[in-house]
Amino acid sequence: MSWILLFIAGLLEVAWAVGLKTSEGFTRFWPSVFTVLTALGSFALLAMAMRQLPLGTAYAVWTGIGAVGAFVFGIVAMGEVVSVARVGSAVLIVVGLVGLKLSSGH
Repeated sequence: MSWILLFIAGLLEVAWAVGLKTSEGFTRFWPSVFTVLTALGSFALLAMAMRQLPLGTAYAVWTGIGAVGAFVFGIVAMGEVVSVARVGSAVLIVVGLVGLKLSSGH
């Protein structure tokens, strides 16, 4: 269950990162509200997952999901640049996340 909570927390991290971008520095009301609510949800689920998972693993996986998710969203929905170096770097993050999951013992 902790891994599921952590995964959802990571997805909410992607959501609040997108909200932060679309809020234009908290100058747009509804995107700002969305950002705050998804950030609070992400933090709450991360805290719940950390009850069972090691701190370093949980935090690294949470930020990794957020980083890779935001990276993919940026390319797919916002037309950000795709390059071999950027994709290769994202793949390295995913490999690291898988390694943390496999070595966590949970």
